[in-house]
Amino acid sequence: MDEHRRSPRIRTLKSGKIVFNHKSSVVDCTVRNLSRGGACLLVASTTGIPESFELILDGATHPCRIAWRAPTRIGVSFQ
Repeated sequence: MDEHRRSPRIRTLKSGKIVFNHKSSVVDCTVRNLSRGGACLLVASTTGIPESFELILDGATHPCRIAWRAPTRIGVSFQ
């Protein structure tokens, strides 16, 4: 199978946290695909998650912006 994306991605199932509202709101997520430029996040619901937030993954914080949204998935680009 050929990869048609510009940057290679890693298929993974890592646990992460979506943080917003000055770190007062936290949503658990699962990182499904990860690349240098972004990720696909699996969440229970995308309702209430703002367009920009921080993703905490493996102890590192990544500022993110939503690229696309589905009922239980979010595609993000790293800022």
